[in-house]
Amino acid sequence: MIDSGNAEIALCNPKSPSNVGAVLRAAGCYGATAVYYNGKRFENAEKYHQDTNRVKKEIQFQAVESFMEVLKENQTLVCVELVEGATSLPEFIHPENALYIFGPEDGSIQQSLVSAADSVVYIPTIGCMNLAATVNVLLYDRMAKQRNTINHNERIKKSRDSNNHLKIKPKNSR
Repeated sequence: MIDSGNAEIALCNPKSPSNVGAVLRAAGCYGATAVYYNGKRFENAEKYHQDTNRVKKEIQFQAVESFMEVLKENQTLVCVELVEGATSLPEFIHPENALYIFGPEDGSIQQSLVSAADSVVYIPTIGCMNLAATVNVLLYDRMAKQRNTINHNERIKKSRDSNNHLKIKPKNSR
């Protein structure tokens, strides 16, 4: 288990603005501090703006040539991909500071990145999930395995929609 630490996300040549938008939302929801991407496909599709929570104003969102240039000295490089020999996510212990690299929607992470990784993790599903779903599951798993305590009622109040004022009432008061 880890304390909160620092999580950053790297997307290999993403093509779908809706997936990137959903990744940004997941980063905001789970406290990731940066989202990096490489390749040109997303920039060509970015005009279909999908950052509905405006997370790009809150965290670093940046195009890079190489993910190795943003890897910090004390960061662990983790590839998340369907790779033979990878560790299943339920068995994986998240590092305190990690750069998680995710493959493109229609391809795989480059072998050179997989070879350079400190860990390679896969999510044991039947078939593959889409990019945004994979990021959400990984970041949720990271949060669920953390030791830090959460004041759940305060978290709910802060996170829910302004139209939501639901409370659980004791069964005998119905």
